[in-house]
Amino acid sequence: MSNATVVVVTSGKGGVGKTTTSAAVASALAKEGYQVCAVDFDVGLRNLDLIMGAERRVVFDLVNVVRGEASIKQALVRDKKLNNLFLLPASQTRDKDALTEEGVERVIGELRMYFDWVICDSPAGIERGATLAMRHADEAIIVSNPEVSSVRDCDRIIGLLDAKTKIAEDGGRMPKHLMITRYDSERAKTGDMLATDDVVDILSVPLIGVVPESRDVLKASNVGLPITLSDENSPAAKAYMEATRRLLGEDIPVTIPEGKKGLLGKFFRGRAA
Repeated sequence: MSNATVVVVTSGKGGVGKTTTSAAVASALAKEGYQVCAVDFDVGLRNLDLIMGAERRVVFDLVNVVRGEASIKQALVRDKKLNNLFLLPASQTRDKDALTEEGVERVIGELRMYFDWVICDSPAGIERGATLAMRHADEAIIVSNPEVSSVRDCDRIIGLLDAKTKIAEDGGRMPKHLMITRYDSERAKTGDMLATDDVVDILSVPLIGVVPESRDVLKASNVGLPITLSDENSPAAKAYMEATRRLLGEDIPVTIPEGKKGLLGKFFRGRAA
């Protein structure tokens, strides 16, 4: 038995790549030999099972386990390619109020005993589902596109991580990592997109990875494979693999396509991570 590190993948804004990031990082960790469980907290709008190619094998889900209608072992779906990677899927039919704080605490506590890493895919927004997903995390990966509304929403999520989590309530500060997705160096150069330096300055969160805009990510999700398993040589897969190595503590430089410093950063005030 092990005591897992629980990581919440969160952002505030929908459509920025949280689920893609959750699947990619969970798969990359499993490829490194760790026992990994990805947990889909997006009750009612589950997608992690699709990206991980497990949608046809879901029998029980997170809500069933929280309510005591099924055991964790009954609900876990083992990955077809990696025997040490599992999915705890969300319910597609129930609303987010089906999750209880006590039930989530019990499930996360049990998962800690079986796995090295638990990756929690948070729903969009700042409502109850998102706060439950982050509540018992040890670390956070904050996913942002390099554009203003996405960065602003991440700023609000940082506030929640520093106030609504168990670590915060116990007087601690949750370690945070910034993952910039859908980055386009040409658009950054022309000022149509925030430069990576701007996003880091605004959020004051250490950068763990920059994932380029890529059709490979869409192709991978359409065939039900995380990008880190479907096309290891694609720039996006390499970015996620490098980010995972940083999550594991390796001190390697972040590969960033060169872009100029934008003007929008000065309109935001950063917050210490």
